[in-house]
Amino acid sequence: MPAQFLMPRLGESVDEATLTKWLKKQGESVRELEPLLEVNTDKVDTELPSPASGVLLAVLVEEGATVRVGTPLAWIGEPGEALPKERAPAVAAVEVSVSVQEAPAQPSPASGNRGFISPVVARIAAEQGVDLSKVSGTGLGGRITKKDVLAYVEGRAAAPQAAEGTPVQSGLPAGAAPAATIPPRPVQPAGQAGEAGFIPHTPVRRSIAEHMTFSKRTSPHVTTVMEADLSAIVAHRQAHKAEFAQKGVNLTFTAYFVAASVAALKAHPLVNASWEEQGIRLHRDIHIGMATSLGEAGLIVPVIHHADGLSLVGLARAINDLANRARSRELKPDEVKGGTFTITNHGVSSSLFATPIINQPQCAILGVGAIQKRVVVVESEALGETIAIRPMVYLSLTFDHRILDGEAADGFLAKVVEYLESWEKA
Repeated sequence: MPAQFLMPRLGESVDEATLTKWLKKQGESVRELEPLLEVNTDKVDTELPSPASGVLLAVLVEEGATVRVGTPLAWIGEPGEALPKERAPAVAAVEVSVSVQEAPAQPSPASGNRGFISPVVARIAAEQGVDLSKVSGTGLGGRITKKDVLAYVEGRAAAPQAAEGTPVQSGLPAGAAPAATIPPRPVQPAGQAGEAGFIPHTPVRRSIAEHMTFSKRTSPHVTTVMEADLSAIVAHRQAHKAEFAQKGVNLTFTAYFVAASVAALKAHPLVNASWEEQGIRLHRDIHIGMATSLGEAGLIVPVIHHADGLSLVGLARAINDLANRARSRELKPDEVKGGTFTITNHGVSSSLFATPIINQPQCAILGVGAIQKRVVVVESEALGETIAIRPMVYLSLTFDHRILDGEAADGFLAKVVEYLESWEKA
């Protein structure tokens, strides 16, 4: 009897994933626990092992399809073994695999039958006031995807301009985007005169674009900027790097910025919150997302869960572990979920300050610029005002103006600065 391979649950809150690549072709042999296919969820690529040894008798889902947990993905059995008649794949096998629920080949908006609607699509539609019966689905079997809903919202917003003869602008707003553990996108040769090449969108890149565009549409973004003197931090790090190294921990500046953010979030709990239609939800626990560079592959945002319960050593160890496993593509889906506040250290590429995009549904994101020695005016009781060279950093806080006003945001950022500048007393 052949074995049916179903889409497994990859995490507590992971209900669906995008099949990005089959690692075996139909008809090829496969060993039990050998990687069979690659899926992506929330910008994390995960290899799924084969549940049995044998031959890949039938592939039921094509690359690029988004599937729910429990969806049949493939059949594995002995060479030439027949599949159960009631489960035999059709000529276009992918048509039976989009979701656990049955979906018509072409849902009819007039009949109100829209096929399977994922929770993500339903949430976006509700937030944007979209009637899904008016949205044309481009997914398999006519399924409405997240991209379809966002495209409908984009077209609805641009309609008045188009009616007046104003060209409708396409493209995405600029800003740093949490990205994914994906290889550099291949450039195809130019197909038209004047083109230097063409880079096809990957499923992950589409997901990033949708998330960033959705964030800009969802909340009014405002950015405030302050600078901090890191003399105390630099001195403490220099004095304790060797001690941390003996414990197998690399003491980076990121650990200090996370610690300062935790202290500020405790003092200003409104920043550790999310907007809901009926009110503002305050989060009891502090889960810090940290944007991690993957070079040409982009960025990903692993989460330090319960950061408020960790010491500086614990934070540094967690940062090392998450960053290393992010770059080696070993993160689990749950490790990029549940963040309540995000830090992005754009200063690693020499950027002084930036206006990052909020990682929805969070309230704010802290941008950390490059640490530079600059000439500043220093005040002391003994010497009064003097000129000194200090290691300085610009800190930018982009916040949701529905939740925070300028005074509250400035109070939070000032607390971050205070914590960093008075580290010896912290």
